[in-house]
Amino acid sequence: MMITSASFVKSINGTDKILYDGKFQVAFVGRSNVGKSSLINSLVHEKLARSSKAPGKTKHLDIFLINNKFYFVDFPGYGFAHAPGDERERYRKMMMWYFEYSEVKRRKVIHIVDSVVGMTDFDMQMVEYLAGLHIDCVIIANKIDKLSKLDQKKQIEEITKQASGATVIPYSTKTNEGRSSILSMLEHTI
Repeated sequence: MMITSASFVKSINGTDKILYDGKFQVAFVGRSNVGKSSLINSLVHEKLARSSKAPGKTKHLDIFLINNKFYFVDFPGYGFAHAPGDERERYRKMMMWYFEYSEVKRRKVIHIVDSVVGMTDFDMQMVEYLAGLHIDCVIIANKIDKLSKLDQKKQIEEITKQASGATVIPYSTKTNEGRSSILSMLEHTI
C-alpha cells in the first residue's frame, strides 16, 4: 500500500458521526511518550500528528483521513503518571467507550510498545483487555534503532512471548524500518 494523501479531520471526545460513516479505522494505542504520533507521521511521510518530547500531548481522539478511504485514530497515551487523576480516568473511559460501546466494527488496533523498555504492566493490561474483547491487534515494537542487533532479537522474542504470540513488527521512526511491513499488513486488512 502507498499512502498518497493524509489530512487531519477533527478531534473528538466521544460519539461523533464520523465514526459511523463506514470507513475502516486504524486505532493507535500505547503508553504516553511511546511514539504514537511519531509513528503516524513516519507512516504518512509528513508531520501530521502532534508529537513532542513531553508526554501527554494527545488529549482527544485525533482523526486523520488516509487516501480518502480510511482513518487513523490517534488515542491519548495511557500510563501517564503526571496527568491529574481525573484526566487519566477520562482517557480510560474514552478508550473503553470506543472499544466496548461505540459499535465501530471495521477497525484494526496498532498497539505501540517501547522496544527498549519492553512490555510494561500497562502494556500487558492493554493486550489482555483487547484480547478479552476479541479485537484484532498488531504490536509495533517502536524505537528499535536504539538497540543493538542482538538486543533487538531478544526484545522482539520477549515481547512476542509476553503478548501471547501476537504479531510483533519492529519499527524505527528514525529509519522507517518496519514501515513497509505495517503498510502491507494494512493493505491486506482494509
